[in-house]
Amino acid sequence: MKILITGGAGFIGSHVVRLFVKKYPNYQIYNLDALTYAGNLENLKDVEDEPNYSFLKADITDEETINGLFKTYKFDAVIHLAAESHVDRSITDPLAFVKTNVIGTLNLLNAFKNLWNENFKGKRFYHISTDEVYGTLGETGLFTETTSYDPNSPYSASKASSDHFVRAYGETYGLPYVITNCSNNYGQNQFPEKLIPLFINNIISKKSLPVYGDGNYTRDWLYVVDHALAIDLVFRKGKNAETYNIGGFNEWKNIDLVKELCKQMDAKLGQLEGTSEQLITFVKDRPGHDLRYAIDASKINKELGWSPSVTFEEGLKITIDWYLSNTEWLKNVTSGAYQNYYEKQYS
Repeated sequence: MKILITGGAGFIGSHVVRLFVKKYPNYQIYNLDALTYAGNLENLKDVEDEPNYSFLKADITDEETINGLFKTYKFDAVIHLAAESHVDRSITDPLAFVKTNVIGTLNLLNAFKNLWNENFKGKRFYHISTDEVYGTLGETGLFTETTSYDPNSPYSASKASSDHFVRAYGETYGLPYVITNCSNNYGQNQFPEKLIPLFINNIISKKSLPVYGDGNYTRDWLYVVDHALAIDLVFRKGKNAETYNIGGFNEWKNIDLVKELCKQMDAKLGQLEGTSEQLITFVKDRPGHDLRYAIDASKINKELGWSPSVTFEEGLKITIDWYLSNTEWLKNVTSGAYQNYYEKQYS
């Protein structure tokens, strides 16, 4: 089987690529990535020389290039992770999210459809999405696979649109698809624009920890390795034309998460407990900030037998240890353009 994994040099994608390369030596794994700011081939140093791994540098918004790659390599399956994914950036530049998340997904769908020309036996298009397409929750309730879409940011609107197009291609052309919507991921190799690696980096550098609003926004957190294992399971055993929600059963208010992170970082750095908490700074709230996300992952648990393998505290410890052991990686990805972005976003 020839499997194309888009966005495979990114955070979640690199964990999926690594898992598939190591687990399926008889499959050929193609990692397609444009290597924008969040794509980093250093994430895959441990598998780059494996005989069943190939890297393809390309942008999914380039229709001609994508069509050419499908004709050349004849991919049997696509695991589509490539996306612009940071809400703050989507507020600043919505069109970039439409180009990548909507037009890019359509280019992949068309190339896949045209290559196999309705001869889809043994083929699969797997689209990875987000819980943010469902909008926001109050203090109670959970997102299920049948929750109505109600996106509130340009990012979530672009992902909702791509989800709809995948389903439409299934209904219209018989394209065999599966979709998963996941909660907030954390773990090794995450670009430090997201909360956990951003704050780890800031604590190391003794910079302020910018918390939006009152810090009471609630998120469900999923360890990235557990997400990769779930993707593998859905890819192999998920039913066509189905959606599966993947969540960590693990809700945290942002301020409580930050305090837990500060506590663990103080212990790791040999600091007096409470030292890092002094860096917390409340900043102006983000426009359209969703109050709470929470995933009901009972479907994937009951039908496919998946559940998280670590608690949040355990996963956070593993994550902190990795960043403290890979300060050179952190230094490399936070130089140059990252510094300009950071100053603009949080000054």
